[in-house]
Amino acid sequence: MMPALLLALSALAGLAVIFGLLYVLARRIDNYGIVDIAWSYAFGVIAAFYALVGPGWPARRALIAALTLVWSLRLGTHLHVRVMGHHPVEDGRYRQLRKDWAVGFARRMFGFFQMQAVSVVLLGLAPLLAALNPAPVFHPLELAAAALWLVAVLGEGIADYQLAAFKRDPAQRAGVCAAGLWRYSRHPNYFFEWLIWVSFALFALGSPHGWPALIGPAGILYLLLRVTGIPLTEEQSLRSRGDAYRHYQQTTSAFVPWFPRKPQP
Repeated sequence: MMPALLLALSALAGLAVIFGLLYVLARRIDNYGIVDIAWSYAFGVIAAFYALVGPGWPARRALIAALTLVWSLRLGTHLHVRVMGHHPVEDGRYRQLRKDWAVGFARRMFGFFQMQAVSVVLLGLAPLLAALNPAPVFHPLELAAAALWLVAVLGEGIADYQLAAFKRDPAQRAGVCAAGLWRYSRHPNYFFEWLIWVSFALFALGSPHGWPALIGPAGILYLLLRVTGIPLTEEQSLRSRGDAYRHYQQTTSAFVPWFPRKPQP
């Protein structure tokens, strides 16, 4: 396990520097929301690093790096458009942190940025573990993971496109998007995002000692369901859309796409 530990620590050291510099930039432009963009891109960076220096089968290293890079670039660019499109107005989560961390804000925010580096290394174990596997043939789990990844990326892209199209319609400004995939899930983008993490873990399970990669989908699922995903998004939707969103909650699955329910009387 020494090669894995050495590679992970090397990645962590590099990311600590990157997120430290990013913190300086965030202070300069007075927008800490840019950390979300960097967090997304960072997975592509470490996947490329592991692929370049890992001792495993080159074809496997290339495939897992490509899957991670494509996802990382798509998500990071999507967030870049959203975050910088509202600049200098900061994302609501970071405006709230300014209030919650009023005492020692600069110090605590620097620690928050550094924790993003730690989370990338912990959640990004799949490309690391796959890059160590020397077996010169793809495992069936790796092929299944690639297929699942394709479905998930397409699903997330469709969900994002449908929501963006809804928001562009002035007539729908106060309404709730319940068309397309959003008819079957209140958060289809989150669901397919989680499936991407499942695909990464499944890919790693095709390698010896790949089970630690399960930290990725488990951690992301917890964040989506309990912390920064669905809870905060739904709080904002209830504030802005009121009874229309309450009706949507009664009829539509929160996460896993499913057929709509009849509203309660």
